[in-house]
Amino acid sequence: MSDDNAPTMDYDAHEQTYEGFINFSKVGTIAVLTIVLCLIMFSFGGTAATVFGWLMLIGTMVATAIGLALGASGWIPPAIVFVLTGILAILTV
Repeated sequence: MSDDNAPTMDYDAHEQTYEGFINFSKVGTIAVLTIVLCLIMFSFGGTAATVFGWLMLIGTMVATAIGLALGASGWIPPAIVFVLTGILAILTV
């Protein structure tokens, strides 16, 4: 009976959900790595590292929001903040 009433798979909706999940995973992974760098700056740096850590943490939240709105190329803004945070961590810690 269920063979007669089962709807066909909506492949377009499935593909959009999958792409959204992959994009969210990319952006989220880079954001978490940036947060870890900020925590390193908070723990082992001085005053300058703490100030830059807070700025980069705020920048991470903004870049993550922008990245989620961009779609497929959404990993680029968080990656830029990650690189900047890494450079600042090297210079201040």
